[in-house]
Amino acid sequence: MTIRSRRETVTFKHPFRIHGIERVLPAGAYQVIADEETIETETFSAWRRVGTSIIVPVEGVLGSVEMLSIRAIDLADAIAIDARVAND
Repeated sequence: MTIRSRRETVTFKHPFRIHGIERVLPAGAYQVIADEETIETETFSAWRRVGTSIIVPVEGVLGSVEMLSIRAIDLADAIAIDARVAND
């Protein structure tokens, strides 16, 4: 089994919440890390997400960040809510 990490930038136009994080996060660009492992069979190979983390600013400590574990579905929900707010 092989594990890889993919990194992407997600931008929020409005302050937002993600389930599992107790505070409102400010609008801005956030690094998201998706950890994936291979699934191999005799006929194909694929990747399955096994973890998702987001890098957020530490509240009250200028310039400091922390990496928090989140669920991919909660991130997708936050992105959808942000897009709806932008279109209202």
